[in-house]
Amino acid sequence: MAHLVNPALTLGIVADTHIPDRRRSLDPRVLEVFERSGVTAILHAGDVSTTRVLEQLEEIAPVYAVQGNRDWLALRHLPFRQELTFEGVKIGLIHGHGRLVEYMVDRVEYMTRGYRLEMFRPRLMAAFPAADVIVFGHTHRALNTISDGILLFNPGSPHFPDLKESTPSVGLLRIHSGGEVQGEIVELG
Repeated sequence: MAHLVNPALTLGIVADTHIPDRRRSLDPRVLEVFERSGVTAILHAGDVSTTRVLEQLEEIAPVYAVQGNRDWLALRHLPFRQELTFEGVKIGLIHGHGRLVEYMVDRVEYMTRGYRLEMFRPRLMAAFPAADVIVFGHTHRALNTISDGILLFNPGSPHFPDLKESTPSVGLLRIHSGGEVQGEIVELG
């Protein structure tokens, strides 16, 4: 295995902040992690709920955000998906909830059978067939895994992890020269 040198750049990754619909303010540790890591940009994978969160993140680095299922009112101007390129690495950014019908089917599936990545994986892969990395949210479950050669990355939620035993989290993507990408889940607990 090749030894990784310092990254060409680091991206801060966050999703499912849910402010103010489920929490009054952004956990200050989110900002601390991104500042300490010297992020070049921040990707928010939806369920932001208010522009105040984006403004806070913008104080650290430029922010790219997509609309989540809770953003349909205050942040309906956000795109549903974005294709971004950093240092030649193609990144798909999406919340992951799909259209209304898919969202409803997912809710029933989750309630009856629990969470399974396979509920979301085909939708994510179809949305970004040429991506090197797909960043998504919605599940409130941190994920940092390779699937069919693509890094699937979900930072979890900094406020509401899906599992009681999980810790609130954000993520970092380090892009190294030559296009190698390293994902890291940063627990806030």
